[in-house]
Amino acid sequence: MDKIKRLINIHVPVTTCTLRCPYCYITHHRLFDGPLPKFKFSPEEVRGALSIKRLGGTCMVAFCAGGETLLPEKITNYFKALLEEGHYLFVVTNGTVTKRFDEMAGFPPELLKRLFFKFSYHYTELKSKNLLDVFFANVNKMRNAGASFTLEGVPYDEMKPHVEEMKEAAIKNTGAVCHVTVARDERVSGELPILTNMSKEKYAETWGVFNSSFFDYKMSIFGVKRSEFCYAGAWSCYVNLATGNMTQCYKSHYKQNIFEKTDKPIRFLPVGNNCAEKHCYNGHSFFTFGIIPELTAPTQAELRNRVCADGREWLFPEMKSFMESKLYETNNEYSKWQKLKVNLEIKFRRLICYPIRIAGKIKQLILK
Repeated sequence: MDKIKRLINIHVPVTTCTLRCPYCYITHHRLFDGPLPKFKFSPEEVRGALSIKRLGGTCMVAFCAGGETLLPEKITNYFKALLEEGHYLFVVTNGTVTKRFDEMAGFPPELLKRLFFKFSYHYTELKSKNLLDVFFANVNKMRNAGASFTLEGVPYDEMKPHVEEMKEAAIKNTGAVCHVTVARDERVSGELPILTNMSKEKYAETWGVFNSSFFDYKMSIFGVKRSEFCYAGAWSCYVNLATGNMTQCYKSHYKQNIFEKTDKPIRFLPVGNNCAEKHCYNGHSFFTFGIIPELTAPTQAELRNRVCADGREWLFPEMKSFMESKLYETNNEYSKWQKLKVNLEIKFRRLICYPIRIAGKIKQLILK
C-alpha cells in the first residue's frame, strides 16, 4: 500500500461561491462575486511540476479555495492529471456544482479510488436554497463511482435549533452522522478565535452531540500555540494553482515558484521552531499526517471516516490505508545540527524581511 511522502496544499484562488453562509469570511467581506481566476499553467505543466519523481514520492494533494473549489471550468482536468501521475487527491467542496461531479464520475476506477472529497455540509444554507437534494445526490454520485468522502458541518450559534434535522438528513442520505469542525472568526485580526458567543466549555458541550472524533481532536488543539520543530515547508507546502508560487505554510519565511523551470529541484525548507501563526487552526490536517513527529495524534483516517449501520465506510480501503500513513514514515527527521541551521536561516530571513515589510506598510499609508 502507498504511504504519504508529502502533503501538497493547493490554493485555488477563487472567492466566488454558490452559497452565502453567514459564518464564512467570504460572506463577511462580500467577496463571493469575484471573478474566476485564469490559470497560467496547463494541467500537464502542473503535473510535471508536481511529478512523483520531483516530489520524491506519492503525495496527498489537497485542493481548496476560499469560495467554491469546483467553479473554474477546467479544474477537473488538473485533478485528473495529478491522479494519473499517481498522487492521492483531497478536494474541498460545498457539493453544489453538479457538472463537475458528472465530469469526475467518469474518471477511470483506478483514479477514483485515490480521490477523496471533503463535502462541506452547510445545512441551513443548502436548505434555504433548496439544494439539499442536489448536495446529497452529488455525494452519493461520487461514492457510487468509487471515491471516498467525509461530511463536515460548520457549527455556529444560530444553527442549534437545526441539529437533530441536520443529523437525520446525514444518516438518511449517507448512512452516518456528519462530522463537525470548529469554526474560526476571521473578523478578529490576527487572533483567529472560535466563532461563537458561547464559552469554550459550552461550545464543546453543544456540538459534542455529533460524537465527532474530528471535532473532539480539533477542540483539543485549537488555540494552542506550537513551539515544536515543524516540518511544514519540507514535508508539506502551500502552492497557488494560478501562479505556481510555493510557500512553507499559510504564513511563510520563504517562497519560490515551482511551476517555472521544472527541471530544477524544489528547495524544501521547513518552518522549524518559527511558526508565525497564533495557533495551527488546521492542525487537524498537519498533525494527523505527522508534520510534527513527536506530537501524538490520531490518523487522518480516524478523523474523516464513519462506519455506517450497514457496515459500509465513508473511506474505501485504498484511501483509508493512505490516510493512515504518516509523513515521518517516509521522510528522515533532521539532526540537532540541521535543525539549528534551519532556525538560524529563518531568523536571518525574518531579520532581513521585517524592515522591508515595514517600509511597504509605510508606503501604503502615504499613498492613502
